[in-house]
Amino acid sequence: MVGRIIETEACVAEGAAWLATREPRFAEALALTGPLPLRRRADGFAALRDAIVSQQISVAAADAIGARMAAAGLTGAPAIAAAGDDALRGCGLSRQKIRYLRGVAEAGPDYAALRALPDAAVVAELTALPGIGPWTAEIYAMFSLGRADVFAPGDVALQESVRLLFGLPARPTPGALAAMAAPWSPWRGVAARLLWAYYRVAKQREGIR
Repeated sequence: MVGRIIETEACVAEGAAWLATREPRFAEALALTGPLPLRRRADGFAALRDAIVSQQISVAAADAIGARMAAAGLTGAPAIAAAGDDALRGCGLSRQKIRYLRGVAEAGPDYAALRALPDAAVVAELTALPGIGPWTAEIYAMFSLGRADVFAPGDVALQESVRLLFGLPARPTPGALAAMAAPWSPWRGVAARLLWAYYRVAKQREGIR
């Protein structure tokens, strides 16, 4: 069963208000961050392509690679599947990311069918693709499918934000953060947005996209 879908800023504001009434620290964080961003984007190959490109590099570096790929006409699945390694390396892609991008392009998952699957099934379908781990699948579910209750406990910025906001002695492990986030259901996707926003405020630098 597909749960709540975040479509507009009003959906995000509703979730933020719900979280703030149930967790005082979220209310404090929201006072610092202000209204949270919608952070929706189209689903499909481009979203997974950008997520793979962004893995383990800065936002600026990912943007630079994306710009070079666009200039070379290497943005769509057919073009990437047909491109040679040299052309893709010339855009700044590592050998591993070339393999991942080509694998997803050739696999051609049914993106429309993903929209009708429950959250756990979406993550399972995506992580079966080459180079798509839980983080990438969860980010896709959150921002490309608008799933309101998906969280990404393996995200380092979320772990650090929780450490700061809740005064923890160390970053929680993914398992510990997943357990901690359970009471934030059915708005864990909004909790993630709030924690990312708080991370940027706390660190005074750009967070993970």
